[in-house]
Amino acid sequence: MLKWLLTLAIAVLMLGLIAPWLRQHLGARPLPGDVRVRYKGRAYYFPFASTLLFSLLLIGFSRWL
Repeated sequence: MLKWLLTLAIAVLMLGLIAPWLRQHLGARPLPGDVRVRYKGRAYYFPFASTLLFSLLLIGFSRWL
């Protein structure tokens, strides 16, 4: 259980770091479950819905192989 929680936390962190670049360069838009928080002039992005979608896509793709 701890291994999956750590994997999920790393996936959310990585997607959170990559998401602004994707939105700017690829025109990807945030999903309704993604959270954006502004605190003291800084924006923080937590892509929960995008992480779930990408995980499902990767699981489906890995089973196809």
